Amino acid sequence: MEGGAMFDVLIIGGGFSGLSVAATLARQSHTALIFDSGSYRNARSNHMHIMPTWDHKDPEQFRTTARSELEMYDTIQIRQVEVKGLRKTDEGLFEATDATGEVWRGRKVVLATGVEDQYPDIQGYDECWARAIYHCLFCHGYEQRGAESAGILAVDLIASAQKARQMARMASSLVRSVTIYTNANKGLAEQIAAALQGFEHYCVDDRAISKLSLTAGSDQSVKISFKDGSEEKREAFLVHSPITRAKGPFAQQLGLELTPTGDYAVLPPFNATSVNGVYAVGDCMTMFKVATNAVASGSMTGAGVSGKLHEEQEQQD
Repeated sequence: MEGGAMFDVLIIGGGFSGLSVAATLARQSHTALIFDSGSYRNARSNHMHIMPTWDHKDPEQFRTTARSELEMYDTIQIRQVEVKGLRKTDEGLFEATDATGEVWRGRKVVLATGVEDQYPDIQGYDECWARAIYHCLFCHGYEQRGAESAGILAVDLIASAQKARQMARMASSLVRSVTIYTNANKGLAEQIAAALQGFEHYCVDDRAISKLSLTAGSDQSVKISFKDGSEEKREAFLVHSPITRAKGPFAQQLGLELTPTGDYAVLPPFNATSVNGVYAVGDCMTMFKVATNAVASGSMTGAGVSGKLHEEQEQQD
């Protein structure tokens, strides 16, 4: 099929969730086009976890295998190109314009774009992200079990006593002690200290952080430097969830409703957005941004979109 053809579904994103959508649609012979920009949130991760049969394997290996498996379905196509624009036509169909200027048409759209992380304004955070700063302790941290200490960076989405305590509780199952860093937020430090009173393996540090850096060696960890010049700290890892936003300009272009946390607002069970015919899957529609959830949501949405396509076809016949 070329640019002038009509696809049943345009899938924007070639990560775990987009590939899962396509694999589901293929089983009902629906035509689908995946646009894969080649940008993935877990690109820095050498290993993925909590995925049966793929535990502790390279995420790129999963994507490569999934793309290879889709080759057996002649109704599925993959284009290695980024989508720059989406519009809904007066007829209720959709047009996607890719980075080369080519326009593609579809009956439905599934947004599997993933998210963009908005890092806190701390020098070195980017270098440490996904290497020694983890957003999910189901996905990472187990390999450092038994370490002396780990830290919680209580800013952004973890800047509350309740969330910091929850993350500290999880980290404490892996290391001997946990320090919660509030980065100069003394009021929050007091709240967290009160919430953790009586627990000896937790402590709170309210010093302003000047820099984060990776340590050398095979047991890579994170070094924390402070603005007051006081003694640096070393942690096996830091836990932090940065603020995220759904990747791409599509919320504005299509008028999609967003959640307070910047994800696409969707309706269960098939993850329909606020615009009829548009669905969202994976990291861009949930706070639980992990590979297993991406695959599960992709399969569920693929089934829902398939059912809708069958229903509409039946009405036309």
